[in-house]
Amino acid sequence: MKRTLQALIACTVLASPNLLAHNDRFKNVTIEPVKVSENTYMFIGAGGNIGVSAGKDGLLIIDDQFAPLAEKVAKALNDIQPGHPRFVINTHYHGDHTGGNAHFGQHGTIMAHHNVLKRLSADPKVLPEALPVVTYDQGISIHYNNDTLDIIHLGAGHTDGDSIVLWRDKSVVHMGDLFFKDRFPYVDLDAGGTVKGYRDNVATILGRIKDDTKIIPGHGELATKAELLTFKRMLDDSIEWMQSNLDKNRTLADIKKQGVPKEWEDWGWQFISEDRWIETLYRDLS
Repeated sequence: MKRTLQALIACTVLASPNLLAHNDRFKNVTIEPVKVSENTYMFIGAGGNIGVSAGKDGLLIIDDQFAPLAEKVAKALNDIQPGHPRFVINTHYHGDHTGGNAHFGQHGTIMAHHNVLKRLSADPKVLPEALPVVTYDQGISIHYNNDTLDIIHLGAGHTDGDSIVLWRDKSVVHMGDLFFKDRFPYVDLDAGGTVKGYRDNVATILGRIKDDTKIIPGHGELATKAELLTFKRMLDDSIEWMQSNLDKNRTLADIKKQGVPKEWEDWGWQFISEDRWIETLYRDLS
């Protein structure tokens, strides 16, 4: 899991003289398939976890990691089932989840929330074929490979354009970056994210899934509802803890010196350290 978390969440691969260096960074990455159900897989590589539906209707993927990994992802898909994905669902706009759009958008239809198209369109480095073709507001459903996938937008959380993909039979859910397993999350405040909205969206999904639902997190290993409940408890405790400090008019420096509650002190990681999580909470809740 630590290796999969090493890719920085806000990083995008630039079409520039630095491209070779980016490719070198990914040259040793392998795409590891994890079978989730009869028709469903999770691909672990670098960046966000990819959800895969494979069956009689063809391939469908949820997110597509960094651009230099597109060929590796395509090969891993063809090891399961030959062909190009007919549909690509973007859970949000960050480059570690949409970098492969330009590759897979040549043969498949990219779908995402309206705000994903808005943000990707504003980036001059994003090619036209990498843009979502089908967008939605609150959600849309796909009937594919004997499953119904409900794509749900619950409002601002990780960003202002998050989607969760919930299998109608509640066997599987892909959380996008509304779930970092056993780690502090990245809440992109500059892209419309909000800590309380993030927490509330996680709570909503917890109310819609079953005890045995298999959960694909944005980052980390395949998870259970119990592990998502622990993540939600961390969010609740973090918000309550920060609000208590703010009510006592403590400065950011003082709060950092105090540190997060002991139960969560080992949840920091390379991108979202304990200090950065405290900064996020302080900035959003002040």
